Amino acid sequence: MLLQDKQIAIIGGGPGGLTLARLLQIKGVYVKVYERDFDSHARVQGAPLDLHDDSGLAAICAAGLLDVFKANFLPEADKLQIMNERAEVFHSDHDYKPKENFGHKHFRPEIDRGVLRKILLNSLAQDTVVWDSHFINMEKHNNGWLLLFKNGISAYADMVIAADGANSKIRQYVTDAKPFYSGITMLEGNIYQSVVNAPGIHALLKGGKIMAFGNKKNILMGQKGNGDLGFYASFKAPENWPATSGLNFNDREQITEWFKNYYNDWHPLWQELFDQAALPFVPRLIYCAPLEQTWEAKPNVTLIGDAAHVMPPFAGEGANMAMLDALELSQKLTEEKFDNLTDSIASFESSMRKRAAAAAQESLINGERMHANHALTDMLEVFKPH
Repeated sequence: MLLQDKQIAIIGGGPGGLTLARLLQIKGVYVKVYERDFDSHARVQGAPLDLHDDSGLAAICAAGLLDVFKANFLPEADKLQIMNERAEVFHSDHDYKPKENFGHKHFRPEIDRGVLRKILLNSLAQDTVVWDSHFINMEKHNNGWLLLFKNGISAYADMVIAADGANSKIRQYVTDAKPFYSGITMLEGNIYQSVVNAPGIHALLKGGKIMAFGNKKNILMGQKGNGDLGFYASFKAPENWPATSGLNFNDREQITEWFKNYYNDWHPLWQELFDQAALPFVPRLIYCAPLEQTWEAKPNVTLIGDAAHVMPPFAGEGANMAMLDALELSQKLTEEKFDNLTDSIASFESSMRKRAAAAAQESLINGERMHANHALTDMLEVFKPH
C-alpha cells in the first residue's frame, strides 16, 4: 500500500477531516488530525447538516457508522415550508413526508453538526485528534513536511491533507487560485431554547426548516436538535458590507433597526428572530471557488472540502462534497492500481474538481434564483418535483 509506514496529517476536524481519518484508520493507515479547537467540548456552531444518499451518507456507510447515525439524526428537521415575506405558506411537506426514508434519493436526513462530530470522534482510535493545534505554516522537511502550530508545537508528516475550511492556510501550498465573492451576504443569528425565547417563530417552524422569500431577500432557518434555532437573513450586498454598513453586530438595537428598515415590507412577526437572538450576529460573506480551477498534483499534499472548493450553501452540498472527498481520497490512496502517491492524488483531484464545480454551479444558480424578483415562484418550481 502506498501509505505503508507513512505518517498522515489532516488539518481540520470538521466532517470532512474526521470522516477521512476514520476511513483511513479502517485501512490501517497511521493518521493524526490537528484541530484548532481547544478540546472536543468546544461549541460547534452552524445549522444542522442534511446528508445526501450518494455523498455524505455514502461516506457514513463506508465508515461503518450508519446505525449510530440513524440513532442520532433529527427525524423532523428535514421537513420544509416555503413562505413569502408575510409568512404565508405556499409549500409544506409536513403532512406527508415520512420521518425516515433511508435509501430514497430525495431523503436528506438532518443531523446536528456537534452530534455528527461526536459520532466521528468516537469512531477514531484514541488520541487521533490533537486539540489546540492552530496551524500556522509548514516547511518542507526530508520528503514530507514540518508542521508549525500557534502553541509552539511542531510535528512531522509524510503527507498533509487540508480540511481546514474556506479560509484554508494550506491551499496556498497547492494552488494560487482564489475564491470569488458570490454577491450574497448572510447575517447569521442563533436563538437558544426557541420554544421559550421565541415562541411565535418556534410554532411557525414546527421543528423543521423555513425558506421565506420576498423582494430579493430571504430568511432561512432551521430547528436544531438541542432546542435551539439557527437563522440567516440573506441578501445581495457589496463585499465590503460588514465594514461599510456601520453596524455593530454586538448591538441588538442597531441590528433590529437595520432589519426593520431593510426588510421593511416583511411581516412584523419575523422581528422576534432579531429581538431574541444571542449576540453577536455574524455576517457571512458567501464565496465560491473558481469553477474552472486546476492545478498540478503534488506527491505529499492535497485538499478536501471547503479548502478545495468552497461554494455557496444554496444546494446543501458543502459538507456532502467534503465527506465524499474523504471517501474518494481514502479509496484512491489505498487502492493498488496506482504506482505512486502523485498519480493517486492526481486521479482524486481531477474527479473532485469536476464534481465540485458542478455542485458549485448549481449552488450559484440557486443563489441567484433565491434573490431574484420572482424567487418565491421559481423556488416553488424547484421543489415541485420532490
